[in-house]
Amino acid sequence: MRANLSAKRLRGGAANLPHYTVLMAVSVIMLIPFVWMLSTSLKEPADIFVFPPRLLPSPIRWANYSDVITSMPFHLFYWNSVYIAALVTAGTVFFASLAGYAFARIPFRGGNLVFLMLLSTMMIPNEVIAIPMFLFMRDIGWINTHLPLIVLPIFGAGGVFGVFVMRQFFLSIPKELEEAAMIDGCSRMRIYLTIMLPLAKPAIATLVIFTFLTSWNDFFDPLIFINDRELMTLPLALSMFTNESGTSWHLLMSASVMATLPLLIVFFFAQKQFIEGVSMTGLKE
Repeated sequence: MRANLSAKRLRGGAANLPHYTVLMAVSVIMLIPFVWMLSTSLKEPADIFVFPPRLLPSPIRWANYSDVITSMPFHLFYWNSVYIAALVTAGTVFFASLAGYAFARIPFRGGNLVFLMLLSTMMIPNEVIAIPMFLFMRDIGWINTHLPLIVLPIFGAGGVFGVFVMRQFFLSIPKELEEAAMIDGCSRMRIYLTIMLPLAKPAIATLVIFTFLTSWNDFFDPLIFINDRELMTLPLALSMFTNESGTSWHLLMSASVMATLPLLIVFFFAQKQFIEGVSMTGLKE
């Protein structure tokens, strides 16, 4: 019996070999830009475009990283991006989970129509509303502050995407749990806080990763709303390595490596729940 089981596993592994080969090839292709970025960040400026290209730098120039930090207030740009992305992520998760629970569990007249109208706003490109939004932000005195970078993503397309993710997950939770809690005298808010949110960790992890990534990499909104250098975020700071004389590729790649670290940390801590959330948020309409 063990021999038959081993034979079946071997045949199954052989049958899946082409799939594994394709996935490995795709993974290697996707890793090439990151490896090249890391390699370039440790090279001398004269060695970046040598032919044939060298993947391993020789000598290794660690001074590129210190040059980035000393050439500009990089720590300030880093802090601006960190706290803006953190506030946007926290606000999106809070409001999207509330709205998602309401759309999924609280029936009200026109709820489906309102939800479809919200989803339709995701189809409007950000560039289309950039000028009206700039004029509105100017009229209320928010230009050259971080408020537009925090408030607009929470209640904009990113927030609508969060509502969709949370709604889909809440729909997959059995109604019997909620009905039993109501019989025990729980209010809607208590059910949301003590039952729904703990069960929604996979969806929350998914939303955290997508929201943090979008806010961290946002270049367009800071370019529109920020003027002062000390208020700039990392994407704007990275553009400062390019000027009329060219691009300092060794410094740009060093700064990019440091800018990538928070994204890797967030994904590392949320990857298990993220994978589970991706597989569950679309189970039920």
